[in-house]
Parts: sequence; C-alpha cells; structure tokens
Amino acid sequence: MRKISLKMPVAAVMTSLLILTTACSGGSSSTGTTSDGKKEVTVSFRSSGSEDTLTKFFQSGLVDQFEKENPDIKINIAPVLASEGDYTSKMVLQMKSPDTAPDVIAEDTSIIKSDAAAGYLEPLDTQVQGWSDWEEHIIDNLKAGVTGEDGKVYGVPATSDTRGIWYNKELFQQAGLEVPFKPASWAEVLEAARTIKQKLPGVTPLNMIVGKANGEGVTMQTLEMLLYGTADTLYNDTSKKWVVNSPGLLDSFKFIDQVFNTDKTGPTMQVALNGQAGSIAFQQQFPQDKLAMAVDGSWAGSTWAENGAAPIANVEEKIGFAPFPTQNGEEPGATTMSGGWAWSVPAQAKNKEAAWKFIEFLMNKENATARVVAEGSLSPRNDSTEVEGYTDRPYTKEAQELLNVAHFRPANDQYAAVSAQLQSIVESIASGKLTPEQGITQLKDNVSRSLGADSIEEK
Repeated sequence: MRKISLKMPVAAVMTSLLILTTACSGGSSSTGTTSDGKKEVTVSFRSSGSEDTLTKFFQSGLVDQFEKENPDIKINIAPVLASEGDYTSKMVLQMKSPDTAPDVIAEDTSIIKSDAAAGYLEPLDTQVQGWSDWEEHIIDNLKAGVTGEDGKVYGVPATSDTRGIWYNKELFQQAGLEVPFKPASWAEVLEAARTIKQKLPGVTPLNMIVGKANGEGVTMQTLEMLLYGTADTLYNDTSKKWVVNSPGLLDSFKFIDQVFNTDKTGPTMQVALNGQAGSIAFQQQFPQDKLAMAVDGSWAGSTWAENGAAPIANVEEKIGFAPFPTQNGEEPGATTMSGGWAWSVPAQAKNKEAAWKFIEFLMNKENATARVVAEGSLSPRNDSTEVEGYTDRPYTKEAQELLNVAHFRPANDQYAAVSAQLQSIVESIASGKLTPEQGITQLKDNVSRSLGADSIEEK
C-alpha cells in the first residue's frame, strides 16, 4: 500500500498561525443554524491554552477543508480551557440542555460509560455500522472503551497510549543480561533488577511510579499494570462492586514491597516520592546511564527525540521497550493499561447527522494519524503504521501492538475516589509504612467508609 507523507500536515499543525474564525468558548448556538442556513456543528474539547496541540490541529486548514467538501455545514470550534476535572464538570452541565450542548464532544474514555448511563450521549451503533473503517481499521480492543454498559457504542476512539518497560540496552549488556529484554513473568523482571543491582553499583535497577504526588500515574502506571496481569481486576462489572481484596491485588502490593523494601532495587525515596519522578527518570537518569528499567507510558520515548527534553542520539541503539509480562506468563503473555480520548455526540445535540460526518472526517486515516503524531499519542487505527512519520518516534510500532492486549480503568464515577486510596496505599507500602496485608485492610476499610459497605467485595 502506498505510504502517505505526514511531514507537511504535521508541520502545518505545529506552526500554523491561522486565526480561528469561530467561537473559542464552550457551548453551541441556540438554533444550530447559521444566518445563511448552514447546519452549525459545535465541537468542544479540553484545551491547555494558546499552544494547545489539538487547537493548532484544527487551525491547520482542517476545518476549511471539511467546509469546502461540505458547503452546507459550518464548523464551530469551541475549545474549553480547563483542568481535566473542571472540563468534565463543564461538559456535563452543557450536555444537559439542548440550548448549550455541543454537537461533537471530546470524551475521556474513562467516563464514557458513566456519561452514557446518565443519558448524556447519543448511541452511534447505526453510524459505525455504516462506516467501513470501524470494522476494518479501528482496533477492536479499543472499542470496549467506548461501549456503554448497555452494549451500545457511544464514541469513536481518537487517541490512545500504552505502558511497558523502558530499559537501557547498554546497561543490560554490561550486566550480562540478554538484549532484547523479553521477560516472561514478574519473576524475570525482579531477577533482572537484582542482577543490575549486583553487577552495576550506582545504577537504579527499576523505576516505578509510587509517590502519591504523581496522582493517577501511581494507579495506572504501577498498580493496575500489575493487577491486570493477574486473574483479578479492580472492579467487578457483573456485581458492580469494587474488589478490595483478591489474590491478584495482594500479589501486586507484594511486588511493590519486594522492589522497594526486600530487594531494594527501586529508586531512593527522595526520587520515588517526588512529584516529578517520571521526568527525573527519563530526562536525567536514563540519558546519564543511571537507570536500567522504568515502567512507564509509550509517550515517554518522545523525551529523547531530537526536539525532546533530553535528546539521545541513535536512541534505539541505546534504549529498548519491552512489554510488561503477565504474572506467571499467562496468556496473552503481556499486559498494558490504556487511556485516551474519543469523539462522541451528545444526546441533546442539534445536528447529529452533520456531527457524525465531521467525526468520520476527523477519523480518516490521514487526519487521525496527523493528530496523534502532533500530540505524541498512539493511533486507534491499525493502518496508521503505514503513514510516513507515524513510526518515526522510538518504539511507536511496538507500543501500538500492545493496544491488542490493553486493559482500561473502570469507567465508573467512583473510580477517582478508589484511585486516590490506592495512590496513598502504594506510597505507604513502597516507603515501608504498610505491609501488603495492611494495605489490603486499609483499602477495604477506607473504600467501605467512603462509598458504603455495599460497594465492595472480596475474593
């Protein structure tokens, strides 16, 4: 298949200074129709400010192209400058009324189920069934993240990410470890860390995010990467209860305890509890050959790119990326956590047909790939690897393949409260203040107290 060059579109996305001729605040017009009779499609998404990559993506000529191809539709770009939490709250308020609901909305895949259950989102089953790319090119495993509890589709995945083990090939070779690193179980990860400690004094063997100052990174990059490699989960979708005690959860806590307290192969507490632990690992320790392994996200590799925060020449000769194994090598052999954003249509949207047409346009091969390249995320399309420029980032192809074994955070509005408890417990276990068993007891007590005894279960 012919490769399509992304070099010009990406450059346009990143450097365009075109001024949006449309509104730059959330909400839609009250009529949904322009003065000259065009259908107005309002598109809302979270913006980080004037340098926001998605805003620049829309400014790159994308909207003009769509409107030229669809002269009866006017696109109203409405970025919302807010934190993730505030963005979610603002969008819920807007989606409650047809007077303020946008026509296309960026939804965090972790809240799609709850927004769908609340009636805020329009089912898109008919639309995706009539769109050949849905079956042929959208990665099947990611569809679970946009499917409601009723089995209906409520969004189209737009961006994604995975997590794995970044490792220093040169340090591995110095320690006599095989490269490429392909651990088949947790035990092999732990053994590699112990070997590094023994053979290379002064090198941190294994970095894992455990300090609660790092927020959701503790839960997603560390605890859930372990837990979802066992036979257990954090939430029981059948009983609708939080699983606060299970063999897999206890073993996950024990893994953390072994790294930081028994084997002492993790970073110092000064680094581990730092809110910038990830930046320290990738911007300082890896480039300086002071860190052998780190469990972290696929996006981290961009740190070492030519225009990254800590460029490394010929980075793929020095750094490797390995899938994180399941606990004892159980099928499918590897596991990862995935997050990301999707495009959805609010139930109160005025121009749903036109909204879907714009989503199709955004998610075609060229546009969907250009966006994720600009943002440094992974594409939900299985054919993005054919687009020139997509796999130029270190180990993008390998990270993309992990989407096929990805797990997702529980899509439940109580998740944030449970995650906060886990972050505190993981930090306490890593710092030696709690044993793994005490961590289980504390999780059970705290979640029961905050969410109710009927919200939890044990295995």
